[in-house]
Amino acid sequence: MSSEPSPGERLAAALRRSPVYVDPSVASALPRAERQRLIAKFRKLPVPVFVILVPLVKGGTWSDDDQLVTVVHAKLKRDGVYITFSDIGDDLRAKEFGGDHQAREAAWAVSFDRSYRDAPVSARLDRIADLMLSGNAEKEYDRLSAEIDKRAAERRPEQRSKDESSLLPGALGAAGAAAAGVAALLLWRHRRSTAVHREGSALLLPRTVFSTARRASEDQLREQAGHEVVAFGELLDETDVPSGERTDALLTTALDAYQAAGKTLDAARGVPDLAGVLVLLDRGRDALASAQSVARGGPEIPHSPLCFFNPLHGDAASKIEWRPIGSRRRLRVHACRDCTRAARAKETPDILMDRRDGRDVPYFEADPTQSVWAETGYGQLREDLVHRILRGDLNRS
Repeated sequence: MSSEPSPGERLAAALRRSPVYVDPSVASALPRAERQRLIAKFRKLPVPVFVILVPLVKGGTWSDDDQLVTVVHAKLKRDGVYITFSDIGDDLRAKEFGGDHQAREAAWAVSFDRSYRDAPVSARLDRIADLMLSGNAEKEYDRLSAEIDKRAAERRPEQRSKDESSLLPGALGAAGAAAAGVAALLLWRHRRSTAVHREGSALLLPRTVFSTARRASEDQLREQAGHEVVAFGELLDETDVPSGERTDALLTTALDAYQAAGKTLDAARGVPDLAGVLVLLDRGRDALASAQSVARGGPEIPHSPLCFFNPLHGDAASKIEWRPIGSRRRLRVHACRDCTRAARAKETPDILMDRRDGRDVPYFEADPTQSVWAETGYGQLREDLVHRILRGDLNRS
């Protein structure tokens, strides 16, 4: 008796029959007539295109777009462009195997384009195909990314020049930034609101970001960090939160974290810096979600620390007492489950390494006068990480 085919094998079999597969539960997203029209259009492209529209549910068969595409490509054994829903809402994502026809940039460009925000799936797929056919997908992606960044910059706390920020002492700089931000925040009140919860909120950094990041190469991580910075800038541009003493303070924190993340990305010299970008975005999104929750009469969203040993592991499961080998100093840090288990068993956790003087060392063993991550433990050992970066402490070597 033959074994039952896996979900990936079933999808691969369906794509052999038709390059566009729509799960029955989301059939209304792309009517049959539109599917046939799009298939004809995709045939004009110099690369095979496969569209897989299935629900992405945390804990379900398919939890994120990268998992879905990786499995289906392995089962189908055909290179080309694979387009799916994003694991954040119903945006579309594209991944290409065996070439580069700017498919990824085309999908991101459509998701960033305000004119397509409420457009049907068929219209967005049309636009992705048009951008790929034109060869201008990357150019359009860069243009829309710059527009989002510009809009978010216009809504930041009052602009502080690089010279001014580098002269601000730590505590005074933080207080001054908060005070300067209030007036600018009053301009930032013109978009819709959404409910905020730790699980499933569009304002919080999706945890699937870390499952992808920990497997990524440095170039892939840099691209992912760049996308997340742009996405957070768009959220800041769109999210409306009424003014209030506490909400203004939280919004200032979110905006400062966004600015610090962008500054870190621009200067990033390796994986430790790129991990720092995600740490800063995570803090900023938590602050933004808290501001919206407070404005609605709810509680602040507690910040969920990432793993001290390697932030790319994602959420910390517990707080532990840990002493680095060769040190008498005991630290109270948050760590993921695997690192917690290793530390408690007196084994070495899976530590993020930093390249210093031609050799790899645990990031926290780098000279703290040259590494803001070593000095602050990605914000776990000191609370002023954001303001240290804004005043110019990143890459002081």
